[in-house]
Amino acid sequence: MPFGTVAAFWAVSFLFVLTPGADWAYAISAGLRHRTVFPAVAGLLSGHLLATAVVAAGVGALVASSPMVLTVLTIVGCAYLVWLGLGMFRNPSVPHGSLDQVEGNWARQALKGAGISGLNPKVFLLFLALLPQFTDPNRSWPVAGQIVALGLVHVASCAVIYTGVGSGARAVLRTRPTAARTVTRISGAAMMLIGVFLLVERLLH
Repeated sequence: MPFGTVAAFWAVSFLFVLTPGADWAYAISAGLRHRTVFPAVAGLLSGHLLATAVVAAGVGALVASSPMVLTVLTIVGCAYLVWLGLGMFRNPSVPHGSLDQVEGNWARQALKGAGISGLNPKVFLLFLALLPQFTDPNRSWPVAGQIVALGLVHVASCAVIYTGVGSGARAVLRTRPTAARTVTRISGAAMMLIGVFLLVERLLH
């Protein structure tokens, strides 16, 4: 693929990743609650990879063309975001310096992250609208391969930003438990608001 095309996509993608949302809220919570943010970030990245694969396979266009399927997907995703946000708001995180909870929780952290990004209808629709615009059916690469390559560029940006957000939250708030609880509650409230907003937006359409 031409370098200019990849660079243009990266610029747009990077701006999207820099915008705080449900992924940021979960990364912050994981940074405060666990010794490492890598399992949570890995889960978030897997959700973006799933969205990339769905769009590359052509399933995305079929889902987007079916209002009922898209509405069900939105309801499930929004309900999950609201449920997680409520949990963060009611049980705010504080930095733990000595234990990661239990090592077996790494799989749970990753699964939760995958659900947050993978079930987020906004991520799916963004990929559906954005990725095809940077492809060219006349190139030697198949369109599906181009979409996957661009998706990997996006995931690389996500990996850097989400790891920085989670680790930064932990470093800054390590010795400030009251501030950590406040930030977690704000993140939880933001996640609930995002879920409600996406649901209302979908129902209005």
